[in-house]
Amino acid sequence: MWSSAQIDIRRRVSPRDLPELMDGECSYEEFRGCLRSLEQVNGWLQGYRPTLAWLERLSRGPRDPVHILDVGSGGGDLLRQIARWTQRRGIAVLLTGIDLNSYAARAAAESTPKELGIAWVTGDALVYQPDKPVAIVVSSLTAHHLEDEEIIALLRWMETTAQAGWFINDLERSERSCRMFGWAARVLGWHRFVRHDGPVSFRRAFRKEDWVRLLAAAEISHDAVTVEHWRPGRLCVGRWR
Repeated sequence: MWSSAQIDIRRRVSPRDLPELMDGECSYEEFRGCLRSLEQVNGWLQGYRPTLAWLERLSRGPRDPVHILDVGSGGGDLLRQIARWTQRRGIAVLLTGIDLNSYAARAAAESTPKELGIAWVTGDALVYQPDKPVAIVVSSLTAHHLEDEEIIALLRWMETTAQAGWFINDLERSERSCRMFGWAARVLGWHRFVRHDGPVSFRRAFRKEDWVRLLAAAEISHDAVTVEHWRPGRLCVGRWR
């Protein structure tokens, strides 16, 4: 496992230069165990809070369901949170999760009560053609798995696909957050993939200047988006139309 002392936070490291275990070959049981541990991490670190706060603009009461697409949905924990959050507020939604990893949809379905009505898709979001138009695209802890050119392509795709807005919830590259994660991973005994990949993720994560550069490359006006720090350890980028 990497120690925080080994992490150079001055620049974002390419995922191809510093791979994570969960992105490599593994069994379904290992992948599912990692996803379940990540759900615990997200709960402990309040990782859903930024996305749910951003969704507060959604209108309440009877209306056509709002189609929300989660890119890189993994084990489905974010959409389960959104489903319960919208139910409490009387917001009608249609929820779809899409992930490239063939294990993800299976793991998400196993962990999701059928009454939540979430659809799971295996595939590339950038070529996905949903039956109903997508109003909102969300993504959580996916961007740091991508190369810069892939993030730029994702930003452009979200701009043309999301009719109401999009939101990226990801990590902020900081020594303080990394130290806290390393301590929690040891104390709470998270999955071995998570213990290894956490510090790696912080090296692949972002600072505000990274998002300014990526947005400019995607030809999205910085004035049209928000780049917000959320404690602990999140840096989120959002756009409402």
